[in-house]
Amino acid sequence: MVVDVGRDGRQDTVELVYRPTRADFITGVRVRERRRRLHLVRWGFTGLFAVGAVLVVTAPESSAQSFLTGVFCAAVIWSIPHLQAHHALRTVSWQGEYHMSVSETGIATETAHATLVQRWSVFRGYRETRDHVVLLSRDPNILLVEVLPKRGLRSPQDAERLRDLVSRHLPRV
Repeated sequence: MVVDVGRDGRQDTVELVYRPTRADFITGVRVRERRRRLHLVRWGFTGLFAVGAVLVVTAPESSAQSFLTGVFCAAVIWSIPHLQAHHALRTVSWQGEYHMSVSETGIATETAHATLVQRWSVFRGYRETRDHVVLLSRDPNILLVEVLPKRGLRSPQDAERLRDLVSRHLPRV
């Protein structure tokens, strides 16, 4: 482990080692959804189709097919974050364990097959959840979401160091 010590004596690198999980991706998708307020649209359409299914059942000449279609559409719309997380996990799970270094210059991620370096300027801000720190990209649609799972940290003190390091470079959104 390489640790840089800054001018004020603080350790300026935090390392994470983890394997991505579905929960990591679901957290990233949900944070992105909330930031863009897409969760309101998703829940609105889910409710619309659910109400439609109920109205079909109460109609005098309703069909089972119409009811099942409404329920199916509501279920699919509700499950969009889970479907996105499943797809993302399938895309990256073959890369194995992730070794990530968060430092003053940015985030360096290394797997057995790839190395990625992202400067802080790529991100617009961060949001912290109980188990993750989620970094949101600067582009208008927030296409890039970087999820830092706290379970990958070596000690509880590293969580505080990570929070401090991220907050020095990005605003909380």
